[in-house]
Amino acid sequence: MQNYRIRTATVADLDGARAVMLDAVYRDFGTGYVPAWHADIIDPGAFYLTPPRHTLLVAVDEENGAVAATAALDARGPAHPPNPRPLAERFPSGETAQLRRVCVRPEHRRRGLARRLVAELLDFARADGGYRSVYLHTHPDSPGAMGLWRTLGKAVWDDRDDAPGGNGVVHFEIPLA
Repeated sequence: MQNYRIRTATVADLDGARAVMLDAVYRDFGTGYVPAWHADIIDPGAFYLTPPRHTLLVAVDEENGAVAATAALDARGPAHPPNPRPLAERFPSGETAQLRRVCVRPEHRRRGLARRLVAELLDFARADGGYRSVYLHTHPDSPGAMGLWRTLGKAVWDDRDDAPGGNGVVHFEIPLA
Protein backbone atom coordinates (compact mmCIF):
# COMPACT_ATOMS: atom_id res chain seq x y z
CA MET A 1 0.00 0.00 0.00
CA GLN A 2 1.32 3.40 -0.96
CA ASN A 3 1.46 6.28 1.44
CA TYR A 4 1.07 9.89 0.39
CA ARG A 5 1.91 13.13 2.10
CA ILE A 6 -0.30 16.07 1.22
CA ARG A 7 1.29 19.46 1.70
CA THR A 8 1.62 22.94 0.33
CA ALA A 9 3.86 22.89 -2.73
CA THR A 10 7.30 24.43 -2.61
CA VAL A 11 9.43 25.74 -5.45
CA ALA A 12 11.14 22.32 -5.51
CA ASP A 13 7.77 20.68 -6.31
CA LEU A 14 6.88 22.86 -9.29
CA ASP A 15 8.44 20.71 -12.03
CA GLY A 16 6.66 17.61 -10.75
CA ALA A 17 3.37 19.47 -10.33
CA ARG A 18 3.65 20.95 -13.83
CA ALA A 19 4.24 17.47 -15.29
CA VAL A 20 1.11 16.09 -13.56
CA MET A 21 -1.00 19.01 -14.83
CA LEU A 22 0.32 18.90 -18.40
CA ASP A 23 -0.24 15.16 -18.52
CA ALA A 24 -3.89 15.74 -17.55
CA VAL A 25 -4.59 18.38 -20.22
CA TYR A 26 -3.14 16.15 -22.93
CA ARG A 27 -4.43 12.77 -21.77
CA ASP A 28 -7.67 13.49 -19.91
CA PHE A 29 -8.96 16.69 -21.53
CA GLY A 30 -7.71 16.04 -25.03
CA THR A 31 -7.03 19.75 -25.54
CA GLY A 32 -3.31 19.77 -25.05
CA TYR A 33 -1.69 22.92 -23.76
CA VAL A 34 -3.67 26.04 -24.70
CA PRO A 35 -1.88 29.22 -23.53
CA ALA A 36 -5.09 31.17 -22.95
CA TRP A 37 -6.44 28.43 -20.66
CA HIS A 38 -3.32 26.93 -19.12
CA ALA A 39 -0.82 29.74 -18.40
CA ASP A 40 -0.94 28.77 -14.71
CA ILE A 41 0.46 25.35 -15.56
CA ILE A 42 3.61 26.81 -17.09
CA ASP A 43 4.21 29.17 -14.16
CA PRO A 44 2.40 27.70 -11.15
CA GLY A 45 4.66 29.56 -8.74
CA ALA A 46 3.45 32.95 -9.95
CA PHE A 47 -0.20 31.87 -9.92
CA TYR A 48 -0.36 29.84 -6.71
CA LEU A 49 2.70 30.28 -4.49
CA THR A 50 3.16 34.05 -4.62
CA PRO A 51 -0.35 35.54 -4.22
CA PRO A 52 -1.36 35.46 -0.53
CA ARG A 53 -4.87 34.05 -0.99
CA HIS A 54 -3.83 31.34 -3.43
CA THR A 55 -2.29 27.93 -2.82
CA LEU A 56 -1.04 24.85 -4.61
CA LEU A 57 -1.13 21.50 -2.85
CA VAL A 58 0.70 18.35 -3.87
CA ALA A 59 0.27 14.72 -2.90
CA VAL A 60 3.74 13.21 -2.76
CA ASP A 61 4.30 9.47 -3.04
CA GLU A 62 6.39 8.76 0.06
CA GLU A 63 8.00 5.74 -1.58
CA ASN A 64 9.77 7.68 -4.32
CA GLY A 65 9.14 11.37 -3.55
CA ALA A 66 7.29 11.98 -6.83
CA VAL A 67 4.32 14.30 -7.13
CA ALA A 68 1.32 12.01 -7.64
CA ALA A 69 -1.43 14.64 -7.61
CA THR A 70 -2.07 18.38 -7.49
CA ALA A 71 -4.84 20.76 -6.49
CA ALA A 72 -4.86 24.55 -6.47
CA LEU A 73 -7.07 27.38 -5.28
CA ASP A 74 -7.16 31.00 -6.29
CA ALA A 75 -9.36 34.06 -5.82
CA ARG A 76 -10.28 34.49 -9.47
CA GLY A 77 -13.89 33.81 -10.34
CA PRO A 78 -14.88 32.57 -13.80
CA ALA A 79 -14.27 35.31 -16.37
CA HIS A 80 -16.86 36.36 -18.92
CA PRO A 81 -16.09 35.67 -21.69
CA PRO A 82 -15.41 32.78 -22.21
CA ASN A 83 -17.76 31.69 -19.40
CA PRO A 84 -21.43 32.64 -19.34
CA ARG A 85 -22.17 36.04 -17.78
CA PRO A 86 -24.45 34.57 -15.06
CA LEU A 87 -21.53 32.50 -13.74
CA ALA A 88 -19.19 35.50 -13.62
CA GLU A 89 -21.85 37.45 -11.71
CA ARG A 90 -22.62 34.60 -9.31
CA PHE A 91 -18.93 33.89 -8.56
CA PRO A 92 -17.09 37.25 -8.51
CA SER A 93 -13.32 37.43 -8.23
CA GLY A 94 -12.09 38.18 -4.74
CA GLU A 95 -15.08 36.53 -3.07
CA THR A 96 -14.83 33.18 -4.86
CA ALA A 97 -12.37 30.42 -4.09
CA GLN A 98 -11.87 28.70 -7.42
CA LEU A 99 -10.58 25.14 -7.31
CA ARG A 100 -8.16 24.41 -10.13
CA ARG A 101 -5.82 21.74 -11.38
CA VAL A 102 -7.17 18.85 -9.33
CA CYS A 103 -5.13 16.26 -11.22
CA VAL A 104 -4.12 12.73 -10.23
CA ARG A 105 -1.74 10.56 -12.21
CA PRO A 106 -3.56 7.45 -13.50
CA GLU A 107 -1.46 5.01 -11.47
CA HIS A 108 -2.43 6.84 -8.25
CA ARG A 109 -6.18 7.12 -8.86
CA ARG A 110 -8.92 5.49 -6.78
CA ARG A 111 -7.03 6.12 -3.53
CA GLY A 112 -8.89 9.18 -2.32
CA LEU A 113 -6.18 11.68 -3.22
CA ALA A 114 -8.43 14.15 -5.04
CA ARG A 115 -10.95 14.13 -2.20
CA ARG A 116 -8.20 14.65 0.41
CA LEU A 117 -6.66 17.49 -1.59
CA VAL A 118 -10.04 19.20 -2.00
CA ALA A 119 -10.73 18.89 1.75
CA GLU A 120 -7.42 20.67 2.42
CA LEU A 121 -8.30 23.39 -0.11
CA LEU A 122 -11.68 23.93 1.55
CA ASP A 123 -9.93 24.28 4.93
CA PHE A 124 -7.60 26.86 3.35
CA ALA A 125 -10.58 28.81 1.95
CA ARG A 126 -12.40 28.76 5.29
CA ALA A 127 -9.29 29.94 7.14
CA ASP A 128 -8.91 32.84 4.71
CA GLY A 129 -12.23 34.25 5.89
CA GLY A 130 -12.83 36.32 2.75
CA TYR A 131 -14.33 33.72 0.46
CA ARG A 132 -18.11 33.40 0.29
CA SER A 133 -18.31 30.60 -2.30
CA VAL A 134 -16.31 27.80 -3.90
CA TYR A 135 -16.46 27.29 -7.65
CA LEU A 136 -14.87 24.96 -10.18
CA HIS A 137 -15.36 23.75 -13.69
CA THR A 138 -14.46 20.35 -15.01
CA HIS A 139 -14.19 18.54 -18.28
CA PRO A 140 -16.83 15.77 -18.18
CA ASP A 141 -14.51 13.26 -19.86
CA SER A 142 -11.86 13.56 -17.15
CA PRO A 143 -11.79 10.15 -15.43
CA GLY A 144 -13.64 10.22 -12.12
CA ALA A 145 -14.20 13.98 -12.12
CA MET A 146 -17.96 14.15 -12.52
CA GLY A 147 -18.56 11.52 -9.85
CA LEU A 148 -16.28 13.30 -7.37
CA TRP A 149 -17.74 16.75 -7.93
CA ARG A 150 -21.32 15.49 -7.73
CA THR A 151 -20.61 14.02 -4.29
CA LEU A 152 -19.05 17.27 -3.07
CA GLY A 153 -21.31 19.89 -4.58
CA LYS A 154 -23.85 20.63 -7.27
CA ALA A 155 -23.66 21.39 -10.95
CA VAL A 156 -24.80 24.97 -11.57
CA TRP A 157 -24.21 25.21 -15.34
CA ASP A 158 -23.56 22.63 -18.03
CA ASP A 159 -21.90 24.07 -21.13
CA ARG A 160 -22.76 20.92 -23.04
CA ASP A 161 -26.32 22.28 -23.07
CA ASP A 162 -25.18 25.53 -24.73
CA ALA A 163 -24.47 24.19 -28.21
CA PRO A 164 -23.35 25.82 -30.34
CA GLY A 165 -20.89 27.97 -28.47
CA GLY A 166 -20.53 26.07 -25.21
CA ASN A 167 -17.04 24.98 -24.29
CA GLY A 168 -18.10 21.52 -23.08
CA VAL A 169 -17.34 21.92 -19.38
CA VAL A 170 -19.59 21.56 -16.35
CA HIS A 171 -19.51 24.24 -13.63
CA PHE A 172 -19.95 23.33 -9.95
CA GLU A 173 -20.46 25.05 -6.64
CA ILE A 174 -19.04 23.33 -3.55
CA PRO A 175 -20.42 24.28 -0.13
CA LEU A 176 -17.92 26.29 1.89
CA ALA A 177 -19.52 25.62 5.29
